[in-house]
Amino acid sequence: MKEIESINIMDKFSLFKKEWTPFIIGELNEQYVKLCRLKDNFVWHQHENEDELFMVFKGTLFMDFRDQKTVEVKEGEILIVPKGVEHRPRTNGEVVFNLLFEPKSTAHTGDTKSDLTVNKQDWI
Repeated sequence: MKEIESINIMDKFSLFKKEWTPFIIGELNEQYVKLCRLKDNFVWHQHENEDELFMVFKGTLFMDFRDQKTVEVKEGEILIVPKGVEHRPRTNGEVVFNLLFEPKSTAHTGDTKSDLTVNKQDWI
């Protein structure tokens, strides 16, 4: 059995600087727990079969929706994006520390391919 230990999230954020690149820090019930630094605009995309949970640890995340208003997610808040809903995460220029819960099958940018798409996500 793997040793059970606590995970210090802020320590994990100190291990990388790359933006829009999720790093896996844990898994449970066929889901990955990921950390990502966000800055400026990401790409419009959707996940046909997976919901995503965004939790902000530092900064303010803005989530744009094509058919709805922009939702502001502040430190200590979460936002759940339902499967099939097109969205675009972005910031106001600051670096945002974000934690994601999503199924292991979730592709980084769904069916959308861009220069920001990460095909292989690493553990830290």
